[in-house]
Amino acid sequence: MSKLIELQQELQQLADPQQKNILQRFFKTGQGEYGEGDIFLGIKVPVQRKVAKRYSELSLAEIQALLRTPFHEYRLTALLLLIHQYNKAETQTVKQQTVEFYLANTSSINNWDLVDLSAPAILGAYLLEKPKSRQTLYTLAQSKNLWEKRIAMVATLTFIRHQEFDDTLKLAQILLHDDHDLIHKAVGWMLREVGKRNQLLLENFLNPHSTQMPRTMLRYAIEKLEEDKRQFYLCHLKKR
Repeated sequence: MSKLIELQQELQQLADPQQKNILQRFFKTGQGEYGEGDIFLGIKVPVQRKVAKRYSELSLAEIQALLRTPFHEYRLTALLLLIHQYNKAETQTVKQQTVEFYLANTSSINNWDLVDLSAPAILGAYLLEKPKSRQTLYTLAQSKNLWEKRIAMVATLTFIRHQEFDDTLKLAQILLHDDHDLIHKAVGWMLREVGKRNQLLLENFLNPHSTQMPRTMLRYAIEKLEEDKRQFYLCHLKKR
């Protein structure tokens, strides 16, 4: 029996019908919702992490097989394996191959938890060391695909953690008028992370843009500001 089949069987054995129903609702898998068609087994992420550690040597072809299944937990486990392989890569060539594989499979990274788990750890980590290659983020940000746009934004969390904020602010401006709530949340989240490290920079972004920002985006962005400053920006919402 192959390791891939063993992994799939182990995940199937861990399935929890009650947890499955909770996750199906939480991740909006109903008709017309953003996660429509996503199928959950009902396995919590810490459990999947433990499973993934036992199958860390799966090949990219086997990881791709997992990514192409309809089961959410298979795809999440595949991304955990890909993160492991990126982290253990000993050469830039292997890292680049891993990132190219990631970008070639964005159609399978199709829910917000999958994006948020993988984008900073793989694409963000790679582009932190390759600033001249960051045009990739701008291409993704202008995609018609919801998840590619979120990948672009959330990948910059790695830059933010290293005190690099320019790309986050530029991408936030590109996505300022996006019509999806999950992009509003992602942009607001990244702006909040910038503000936690450099509040003046956040305010310099908010001052010209807060009146144009979707409500959710603004609320996320100002969440950690002092109450008086939060109220100042919230007043802009009330005047709309």
